[in-house]
Amino acid sequence: MEVVVSPKYQVLIPKEIRKQVNLKSGQKLQIIVKNGIITLVPDRPLKELRGFLKGMDRTLSRDEEDRV
Repeated sequence: MEVVVSPKYQVLIPKEIRKQVNLKSGQKLQIIVKNGIITLVPDRPLKELRGFLKGMDRTLSRDEEDRV
């Protein structure tokens, strides 16, 4: 999907994408730039993140040198 940067450096996020990520008007986004790639990450309230790792294996084996 392609978008165009306006003369005011604004970008319109297509409706299809806004629906996929449940983006709302006025919602804040974090901008991450790495190796010339721009990533927009929607801020989510902590309440909304509760339980998103449910079922994840919490057993972890680390080597001694990995510890701080």
